[in-house]
Amino acid sequence: MSDKTILVIGTYDTKDDELGFLAQVLRGQGGRVVTMDVSVLGDPSQPTDYSKHDVAQEGGSSIQAAIDSGDENHAMQIMAKGAAMLTARLYAEGRFDGMIVLGGTMGTDLALDVCTALPLGVPKYVVSTVSFSPLIPAERLAADTQMILWAGGLYGLNSVCKASLSQAAGAVLGAARAVTAPDLSKPLIGMTSLGKSALKYMVSLKPALEERGYEVAVFHATGMGGRAFESLASQGAFACVLDFCTQELGNHLHGSNISAGADRLTNAGKAGIPQIVAPGCYDLVDIVGWQDVPDKWSDHMMHAHNRLLTSIVLNTAERQDVARAHSRQLAVAQAPVAMILPGQGLGEWDREGADLHDKAGLDAFLTELRATLPAHVQRHDLDAHINDAAFVSKALEIFDAWRAEGIVKSA
Repeated sequence: MSDKTILVIGTYDTKDDELGFLAQVLRGQGGRVVTMDVSVLGDPSQPTDYSKHDVAQEGGSSIQAAIDSGDENHAMQIMAKGAAMLTARLYAEGRFDGMIVLGGTMGTDLALDVCTALPLGVPKYVVSTVSFSPLIPAERLAADTQMILWAGGLYGLNSVCKASLSQAAGAVLGAARAVTAPDLSKPLIGMTSLGKSALKYMVSLKPALEERGYEVAVFHATGMGGRAFESLASQGAFACVLDFCTQELGNHLHGSNISAGADRLTNAGKAGIPQIVAPGCYDLVDIVGWQDVPDKWSDHMMHAHNRLLTSIVLNTAERQDVARAHSRQLAVAQAPVAMILPGQGLGEWDREGADLHDKAGLDAFLTELRATLPAHVQRHDLDAHINDAAFVSKALEIFDAWRAEGIVKSA
């Protein structure tokens, strides 16, 4: 069990004792440790495997340049760039199996860049005094970042912070030992959805695509799921995406905290990945269910999904705004895009006879989307609901045609 090496990153000038304790626990559990110092002003009590000078140089700068900048934010960005590049190179060279970064706000800012530099499946842990905080935007998080709150960890060792650090050490070492790396032998299809109470197409599509020899990953489009989807798309991880729940785009447009970031619906296209898109649940904006409803939504219909999440039903003008946002995002695509537009509704709750049915709002959205879609987007109007079998059939028809044309890589 001593064959896994963990890269431990932190500012060894200010957190030497805490980082040393973390390494001690890792070694005590049979792991090996490689250390990287991302300090600027001070020095560690003992040399690290990779010094602050190594880090700055890797990013094309120097510690002196960081000091001369006279600005701690600029200095830490120099170190963040170097740490991300050095970490990526060391992993490519097989120097470590998992990574853990320790920090407050400065160290966490750097840690997010380092995590993004590593591929999916590499254990990446951030022990931070601001874990789970709204300070951390969704778009900064790599798809499989793990965060642990560093309780009592602002300054110096104590029994409270040792409890956090020891658990973090066990977590990253255990993850390095247990991780099953992604299987790259099958082309991967990325799909977005909500739960089956709202959107049901994945129940039929997933096995149908698997029968064709593909692996299918379905992402829960509630902010962080869409962030993971976009992160992997930006890395070119998918052979094709079936982005059938774009609701997070409306969330971001209308200021919800449940956002996947401003780049939602762009990264697959920028990476040259073919996209089959449908604007599932476009008419809803999710807000945090346990918080007071903002005044701007007070006259809107609402759907309380559970105690965590409430959905606001958009009015006609707001739906038209969302339609134009879809067109703007898809305009950057560098690969084929097909847009399926089911004319009978785009979520289970908006069916005729359902609580949130609004035919005029749906028609206005579809009309605006048809009018503004970029010329390169193939439009497929469908006289069906998104949860009907006809929608699945249309998606597979487009997918199979693209396979035959070589647009989608064959399994």
